[in-house]
Amino acid sequence: MNKISVFTISNYTILCCAVIFSGCRLFGGDKSDRGELTGIPDRQGWEMTRPFGMVSIPSGTFHMGQADEDIAATQVNLNKQVTIGAFFMDDTEITNNEYRQFTQNIQESSEIDLPVGYSIADLMPDTTVWTRDYTHHLGDPLVTYYWSHPAFDDYPVVGVDWNAAKYFAEWRTKYLNDYRTSVGLPVMPNFRLPSEAEWEYASRGGRDMAKYPWGNPYIRNAKGCLLANFKPGRGNYFDDGFAYTSPIGTYFANEYGLFDMAGNVAEWCEDAYNPSAMPLAWDLNPTYFDDNVPLKVVRGGSWKDIAYFLETGTRAYEHKDTARASIGFRCAMTYLGGYSGNKF
Repeated sequence: MNKISVFTISNYTILCCAVIFSGCRLFGGDKSDRGELTGIPDRQGWEMTRPFGMVSIPSGTFHMGQADEDIAATQVNLNKQVTIGAFFMDDTEITNNEYRQFTQNIQESSEIDLPVGYSIADLMPDTTVWTRDYTHHLGDPLVTYYWSHPAFDDYPVVGVDWNAAKYFAEWRTKYLNDYRTSVGLPVMPNFRLPSEAEWEYASRGGRDMAKYPWGNPYIRNAKGCLLANFKPGRGNYFDDGFAYTSPIGTYFANEYGLFDMAGNVAEWCEDAYNPSAMPLAWDLNPTYFDDNVPLKVVRGGSWKDIAYFLETGTRAYEHKDTARASIGFRCAMTYLGGYSGNKF
């Protein structure tokens, strides 16, 4: 009898709880979805907007690696077919004035999370690169004016190492998303350095196996004008119109709307440098990560380099803690969404 009483009470308790929970919609409530799987209602919509100063790079497949003879016999860029997902990329290299916005903001901010072992001073461009990088060179005017004078505001920032470039991308992400959050918008993906594969894919502008961002195979156009800012001959830096760097966007963009993917300044990439990266990395969005390797990939060649380093398939590197007068960077951002073929 006692057992029967307990059983009866237990069932009554369960029934009451079920009614209460149903009223609280724990089991679906009024079933406005009619019992169908419809997802959570009232989710905020998402539209991937192109960040200011960036261009859209559609997803696609290309042959990564050397597009002409490997004259240095490096054997570090053998051809491999890979697929790249869609992303956004800065249409130009980061300029002095854009980087100045970053340095002023972190100097004024009371909430900054600096890289380990870094101070704000370490994130400032090293102006001494203009004399330190070159033997017996009159670089003093550039040391004094290149970073600080408004005459160079639209020139690519240099003297920034890989760590500082990475931190710039982190700051830029927070700077944008703090605003978006404040006005009720969903956050955007992180800004970052492009992977080596993304950089090469974007540099070719949709032209598979293109030797240069403008195509093949010459460094001058039909009028005899040089197509980038580089060193076309021994001791000859001025044939392209500039002895050192040039203002961003001086030369024609490639088919994706990217300027200076060859020459002006070489650019930091995300990847650690490994001579065997090609066979080791996957063939879908390949990126070679290794925190134990201090050498990082540099691409594109610079104002002081010969044409070989301007080729889309030429690989180069520098120590991540080293700043140079010939190395700058630009940022990338992953595209979030569905199909992103020719337009997004």
